[in-house]
Amino acid sequence: MMSISRRSFLQRSAAAAAAFTIAPNSILGKSHGYVAPTDKLNIAAVGIGGMGHANISHVKDTENLVALCDVDWKYAKGVFDEFPNAKKYWDYRKMYDEMASSIDAVIIATADHTHAMITADAMTLGKHVYCQKPLTHSVYESRLLTNLAKSTGVATQMGNQGSSDEGTDLVCEWIWNGEIGEVYKVECATDRPIWPQGLNAPEKEDRIPKTLNWDLFTGPAKLNPYNAVYHPWNWRGWWDYGTGALGDMACHILHQPFKALKLGYPTKVEGSSTLLLNACAPQAQHVKLTFPARENMPKIAMPEVEIHWYDGGMMPDRPKGFPEGKQLMGPGGGLTIFHGTKDTLICGCYGQQPFLLSGRVPNAPKVCRRVPKAMGGGHEMDWVAACKESKENRRVLKSRFEEAGPFNEMVVMGVLAIRLQALNKTLEWDGQNMQFTNIADNETIKTCIKDGFTIHDGHPSFNKDWTEPVNAKQFAAELIKHNYRDGWKLPDMPR
Repeated sequence: MMSISRRSFLQRSAAAAAAFTIAPNSILGKSHGYVAPTDKLNIAAVGIGGMGHANISHVKDTENLVALCDVDWKYAKGVFDEFPNAKKYWDYRKMYDEMASSIDAVIIATADHTHAMITADAMTLGKHVYCQKPLTHSVYESRLLTNLAKSTGVATQMGNQGSSDEGTDLVCEWIWNGEIGEVYKVECATDRPIWPQGLNAPEKEDRIPKTLNWDLFTGPAKLNPYNAVYHPWNWRGWWDYGTGALGDMACHILHQPFKALKLGYPTKVEGSSTLLLNACAPQAQHVKLTFPARENMPKIAMPEVEIHWYDGGMMPDRPKGFPEGKQLMGPGGGLTIFHGTKDTLICGCYGQQPFLLSGRVPNAPKVCRRVPKAMGGGHEMDWVAACKESKENRRVLKSRFEEAGPFNEMVVMGVLAIRLQALNKTLEWDGQNMQFTNIADNETIKTCIKDGFTIHDGHPSFNKDWTEPVNAKQFAAELIKHNYRDGWKLPDMPR
């Protein structure tokens, strides 16, 4: 298989783009981010066997799928067969190298740890991007995509489709209209994970299927021996590839608080969980993020607010006055409770079915733009429409990277709180500079490698294997900004 460096494919793609400028104006416009409304986008997709297939299904009737890329051709076979005229690839870099002049936009739905580099490379080539949630695996990666969105001006959308649902609009409008007063605490929960978590790292190496390129799947992460427990779906629970239940579902459940309360960077974070292993996300966890006061709105103040997250069966207390016999977990396997000084607002995953605990039905001004058929493909098609609009007149997408990037920082900050919980302190965060300010230079941290719990003759044994203590500041820095494996690199942060 051809090995391609990032520099090589960007150099060749730049040359192709330069040569392409002699093409007719109608095509030239497409390669520079504008397509006439009557034209179809030429879309490439990377990671097509799971959610990528769902995203493709929402755009296939109106747009052209010209290139498809996946590291597992067995998992992707049904999509390959559905689009026989699309060019097939294993390596997204080769696809970008060969197809840069023929692609207008890219849909990305790979494992979490590869989102940032595939997305960033597409943006630097001037391609519009739809990327699945969570947007990135680390804080730095989120900041990079936020700044690239500003500097490149391409149309971007994160795949948290509930942001285009009217429930999210209503939550924002009710809060902004002062219906529940000032919000001082928000509690969120999910019924996930629905995949295994809290597992010891596998000790057996399995044979790599011929249809899977494990090296390409691994990408920038540490190259672990292949085991079937990682792929194709359960990678979400493993730290090298995923972000656990929090990264998977918080993008659907925390977006309403982030948007409605106009949150920025948290100043304090802390986390707790069931047994934390250094390779796998825990079975259940609780995260608290504290956000400072923000600028007041016309009808409400924005005081300091605590945001709580629960998963794996952990739940907040039932609010006083919540109907007896009614399940607290909301529709879609999610719950958000906004505690205000005047009332309490509750909704489900994606902001679904919002209601006030008092029973009042607000009649707030509709100030948010509605996206039709949000849960039936409207989120993707709204992005498609934005790709065809000029940068100057483009609609403000519901989860554009200028918003989704800072929001995703909030999500992966929760992961940081969990992974650094052994420091036994509330961590203080300098968001602007992406660093913790109260981890001492000489502090150390160790994590559990293996849970050796056994029962022998009725007696429990709590044997655990631990890593050697490492410098906590360096450990945190790597979680904030990953050190990529040789051969993989992000573009520089725009100035």
